[in-house]
Amino acid sequence: MEVEKKELLYEGKGKKLYKTNNEDFVIAEFKDDLTAFNAQKKGTEYGKGSLNCQISSLIFELLNKKGIKNHFIKQIDDNNMLCKKVKIIPLEVVVRNISTGSLSKRLGIRDGLKLPFTLVELYYKNDELGDPIINDEHCKIMDILDNDDDINYIKDTARQINNILIDFFDSKNVTLVDFKIEFGRDIYNNIILADEISPDSCRLWDKENNKKMDKDIFRENLGNVVDAYQEILSRIK
Repeated sequence: MEVEKKELLYEGKGKKLYKTNNEDFVIAEFKDDLTAFNAQKKGTEYGKGSLNCQISSLIFELLNKKGIKNHFIKQIDDNNMLCKKVKIIPLEVVVRNISTGSLSKRLGIRDGLKLPFTLVELYYKNDELGDPIINDEHCKIMDILDNDDDINYIKDTARQINNILIDFFDSKNVTLVDFKIEFGRDIYNNIILADEISPDSCRLWDKENNKKMDKDIFRENLGNVVDAYQEILSRIK
């Protein structure tokens, strides 16, 4: 049965999710909108959504081959991705290899410092509260995740993804500084990787000169993100 895009289910900062004629699938349409600082800064660059869709699709395909269960089924076209329907767990899982951004500001750690180990942080996905950082105990108190096995699975999977992507980007002459991922429960209640992995959700630096190739270009008014995202796509294709 050919999958058809139906009515809009949800619109977020970077994507729209649509129902399909198969209740187990959704279509994610990537937008050209840019947001930063909890949507306090907004912008648009034509072609950004298409690049993120293509980059995410390539990365999800890689992770599928490496045994990381995720929601990706296939890329439909430049802007649309067919995905398994999941119920998103309201956590942003941030994996850090090098100190920068909020970590440096929050703890006074020197920007650009390589961390002695991979740091995995959990943030409560709630715009009204500013996506506060939380810990394992908070997850249980708030019924986000109610047992240690699920929390440990998410953290362990995040580290596995990190190991895969560090090697992958390194082979493309790119340093993976940090990234944000999200997880959801599929129709069988299994926890799987969801959302996207793109320069919108990763910090990526050129290995030779540490030039930023991600959304920090927008955050810091460094120029045009589309050019950088196109360079990332060209390298990983």
